[in-house]
Amino acid sequence: MSKTWWQGGCIYQIYPRSFYDSNNDGVGDLQGIIDKLDYVAELGVDGIWISPFFTSPMVDFGYDVADYKDVDPIFGDIEDFKRLVDKAHRLGLKVIIDQVYSHSSNKNPWFEESRQNNQNGKADWYVWADPKEDGTPPNNWQSIFGGTSWQWDNVRKQYYLHNFLPEQPDLNLHNPQVQEALFDVAKFWLDLGVDGFRLDAINYGMHNRALTDNPPFKVTDPHLYRPYHMQHHIHNLSQPGMPRFLSKLKDVLNEYGAIFTVAEIGGGDPIPLMKEYTFKDERLSTAYSFEFLSAGDLTKHTIIQALSNWSNDKDDSWPSWAFSNHDAPRVASRWASQAHIQYRAKLYLLLLMSIRGTVFLYQGEELGLSQSDVPFDQLQDPEAINNWPDNLGRDGSRTPMPWLEKATYQGFSTVEPWLPMEADHQALSVDKQMKDANSTLNFSKALLAFRKQHPELITGDLTLVDEGDNESALLVFKRNIGENELLCVFNLTDEDVTIELSKGVLWRQSVVFSIDEQQSQALAKGIVKANSGFIFRGAQSA
Repeated sequence: MSKTWWQGGCIYQIYPRSFYDSNNDGVGDLQGIIDKLDYVAELGVDGIWISPFFTSPMVDFGYDVADYKDVDPIFGDIEDFKRLVDKAHRLGLKVIIDQVYSHSSNKNPWFEESRQNNQNGKADWYVWADPKEDGTPPNNWQSIFGGTSWQWDNVRKQYYLHNFLPEQPDLNLHNPQVQEALFDVAKFWLDLGVDGFRLDAINYGMHNRALTDNPPFKVTDPHLYRPYHMQHHIHNLSQPGMPRFLSKLKDVLNEYGAIFTVAEIGGGDPIPLMKEYTFKDERLSTAYSFEFLSAGDLTKHTIIQALSNWSNDKDDSWPSWAFSNHDAPRVASRWASQAHIQYRAKLYLLLLMSIRGTVFLYQGEELGLSQSDVPFDQLQDPEAINNWPDNLGRDGSRTPMPWLEKATYQGFSTVEPWLPMEADHQALSVDKQMKDANSTLNFSKALLAFRKQHPELITGDLTLVDEGDNESALLVFKRNIGENELLCVFNLTDEDVTIELSKGVLWRQSVVFSIDEQQSQALAKGIVKANSGFIFRGAQSA
């Protein structure tokens, strides 16, 4: 495969509010990112994705955009962003930023004009509808954050659509004027030197203009407690017009060269959409879903099912993978018991870096950070507050980075941060882990360096290996480019697995990467330790 930088690349996600506070107001900022970019580059990643820093009322912490072409003062200004891009490029890092095209803030001037009446120049820039005869909303669509997707506006005397918070009205992407306005936003940031975009919740960008009711869905999972989960979302998202919009966006981006684009795809059955949105080279570069981000457990079957959706066909779409991000509980807690969290954190990193696709690494994942326990009275996330206690929300994955073990607020700030520091993170601080050869941080650096030295893990084919009943608990796959082959073996369980070294895979052939020496020594005796992972060079089936 002809390789571009992002195929098999690793992109480090920065949540700016919680990365580093340079001006000591309790909130991370762009200068804080600049100050810590050397740390990011030294990890060995290829680029950074910065979550929204645009002007915003911060009801949804930046995903409610009031001005698409400016930096919110809490993060700095445009000059700070220019300096960030410049330093990132000098360090060899690509810069990816969010583009929020499905909705804006209700404080955005576009919306403020749109709501005045149904005759103004932006009257059709958002999704407006009259009430039913009894005054109720136009249809049964439900918001992800709870309750109806429709909010009554007493100025315009109509309902407007919001798939998320009422403060996040949906843009009408059917309108060519809206499309052109968003293309202009993209050009603004490309002119400042960004290398690509993450398209937030992009399949929510269009709706069925007939406003047809969604059919009911019988909920069998007790964890699905919201009205949103009680219907099939056929008409409020994933509409057939979206691929045409993405093709037009691609034409705009082509004016700037090889611009990277990754789609976030939500909702049920995301794989067909991911492939449609990334069809050949006509739309987006790649896409990811919540397949792993929402998985409550990680098993061999979960991995096989996910990997089986993607072929090695060079004409097939290219996948992306994330185990953690700002919207999901941290993977070290979600998939691991506290007793095994150290091994598990490394195991998940090794697995993430071994599968075929582009990798997104969330800040703190390289430290093995656990999910924080944020008390109710300190919650900031509207999702958590609205749905307490059924959903603890996203704040637990957004608490500030621990930079210095002994410093006030672990070196993130000198004043109380916007979210509380997690006490358990003190022992996982960056400065402490740097001095520990066996730390998760140093493991992450070694793993990223190993990955860059082995193109099989970057763009090589992936083939699942079935080694029969004796190894049925193990996940085994090979990555290869022609005759050059690596064999990847994982025990994702909490139980040791005994194998017959004389059968199946030649286990004792050249282990080139493992979680630690103790696990390698056990492997020589035919024991694949619990929570272990290995990469072999040149191992073949017997």
